[in-house]
Amino acid sequence: MSKTAGIVIIGNEVLSGKTQDTNSHFLCRELRELGVEVHRISVIPDEIELIGKEVAAFSRAFDYVFTTGGVGPTHDDVTMAGIFARVWA
Repeated sequence: MSKTAGIVIIGNEVLSGKTQDTNSHFLCRELRELGVEVHRISVIPDEIELIGKEVAAFSRAFDYVFTTGGVGPTHDDVTMAGIFARVWA
């Protein structure tokens, strides 16, 4: 039985078209080579509650969850806050 994965792409810049997502393509290709089936890719805005809900839902549904975008040293990054708020709520 193969493992499953979900990818959550976080960022208003992706949804607005300012930034092109290339991470999911890379992850799908690499995971496939490792025998992991990507079952879902979701693109969501930089919203703390939504990030937490989406990552939690993916965690229940798949063996592995990858997040891309959002995580960084910028002042507007809320990815970690969203995941932390949901896990520790």
